[in-house]
Amino acid sequence: MKRAFLIHGWSGTPEHGWFPWLKRELESRGFAVEAPEMPETDTPRIGTWVPFLATVVGTADEETILVGHSMGCQAILRYLADLSDDQRVGGAYLVAGFLNHLTNADSDEERPIAAEWLRTPLDTERAKRAAGRIEAIFSDNDRYVPLENEVAMRNKLGAKTIILEEMGHFSGDDGVTELPVLLDEILKAQG
Repeated sequence: MKRAFLIHGWSGTPEHGWFPWLKRELESRGFAVEAPEMPETDTPRIGTWVPFLATVVGTADEETILVGHSMGCQAILRYLADLSDDQRVGGAYLVAGFLNHLTNADSDEERPIAAEWLRTPLDTERAKRAAGRIEAIFSDNDRYVPLENEVAMRNKLGAKTIILEEMGHFSGDDGVTELPVLLDEILKAQG
């Protein structure tokens, strides 16, 4: 059975935005779906989020797909980079993910959190190998994830990328409660 793990972002929840919709859609197509509440969501740390994700996933295999939003994408990539050389998943789908730059995370509280994720080295070759397939979706008006991250995802991860117009940060606050292009990409690849 195909398993999907939906990993929310910084200060997010699995009940917000397009996560409940995607969970229902995938379940209706036979996927076993988990959308865990990530720990300490207002202060995400690599040392907390990545081991938590590893525990939630358990034994990853090619029937396992990972779907992330924003900081959840970073957690997924770091989790993948930590897998053993012989482990592979069925794909990683990253919405508003970032590798090298964030904007509007400038407060005294936000700056050190963002810096940890941006400055801690990420083995993109290992992540790419473990994922097999990486697809990334961006918005042309994301207030946190500038489009230079789209180029980085293509160049460093070999990701298939899609840029949508005026979707903001793909959050419920932006009015994004469904993301059909994401579902279509998952179903095309995992069908």
